[in-house]
Amino acid sequence: MSRPIIRSTVACVIREGERFLMVEEDKGGPLTLFNQPAGHIELGEGPMAAMLREVREETAWHVSLTGYLGLYVLHTEQGDTFHSHGFVATPRYSLGTPLDNDILATHWLTRAEIAALASERRLRSPLVLQRIDDALAGRHYPLDVIRE
Repeated sequence: MSRPIIRSTVACVIREGERFLMVEEDKGGPLTLFNQPAGHIELGEGPMAAMLREVREETAWHVSLTGYLGLYVLHTEQGDTFHSHGFVATPRYSLGTPLDNDILATHWLTRAEIAALASERRLRSPLVLQRIDDALAGRHYPLDVIRE
């Protein structure tokens, strides 16, 4: 019997006022998709280090992680399982560096604008809005619950 593959990922809710930093991606479909800065944890990385790297690569922002939303488990229709570590962060400053090739643009959007994208099926994952709602509700933990 083969062992299941669990993909370990990170995603970050970055808020400034009433807006959230989102990335717009081209995944080859008829429409672009929107996501929080997110990605896979690389070999030898912990979740916090991976999150800071992904934010830097996908948004060209330097952020401070301020909380851990928890572990979100997602089972896809294709049979994949993702363990996604959710974080909350505060933006510090723009780095002015190029974005990853998969990222078309970054946007500061309100929750209502993100919900409208969800109704158009333009969010990369159902977890995008859930993480925002969890962050808005204050459902997060101190970062020291993670030991890297």
